[in-house]
Amino acid sequence: MSPPPEEPTEGRRLPPGQYVPRGWPVLHYGPVPKFRPADWDFRVFGATASGGQHAWTWDEFDALPRTRAIADFHCVTKFTIPDNEWEGVAGSAIVELAPPDPAATHVMVWAEYGYSANIRMLDFLAEGTMFATHRNGERLTPDHGFPIRLVVPHLYAWKSVKWVRGIEYMVKDRRGFWEERGYHNVADPWREQRYSYQEDADESPPP
Repeated sequence: MSPPPEEPTEGRRLPPGQYVPRGWPVLHYGPVPKFRPADWDFRVFGATASGGQHAWTWDEFDALPRTRAIADFHCVTKFTIPDNEWEGVAGSAIVELAPPDPAATHVMVWAEYGYSANIRMLDFLAEGTMFATHRNGERLTPDHGFPIRLVVPHLYAWKSVKWVRGIEYMVKDRRGFWEERGYHNVADPWREQRYSYQEDADESPPP
């Protein structure tokens, strides 16, 4: 099989080992879920400040204040999609609406079929992190995460979970789906943090 065609990268700074493909490849684990607006909700639970759970219906979530950001998208399979215009609900906005316990340090992102990915609270609150509904002015397609996907532009894209249904605040880190299967717990593309064997002691969850 011939390698995928690449766009010119002259003058463009990419993380180590990355290339720019033509188009936006579709990669995910498992089938594309059916979206049923009447049954869909978004939940925030775990170590919340109130000790309770927060929930939004699809209409309520879709009406939340929006943010926009232009950012690259780095896949661990080594492609980078530059200059995406994302639109959605900022991670920081969710934290304002559903505050975590002050002791919360990490977030587990939960999606359809029980898929999960863990990120640090500082990554969840970072500028550009959002629950995206649109890319480049258009609604996400089902194979790219419709109705919402988390976008964490500064991390490898397996942390940018598709088909998100909620988040869990955590006071102690633990690994998500791919992290349990050998992927790096932090996933910084600029440091090529691809696999768990590369982790420093302070990057791994507690035993």
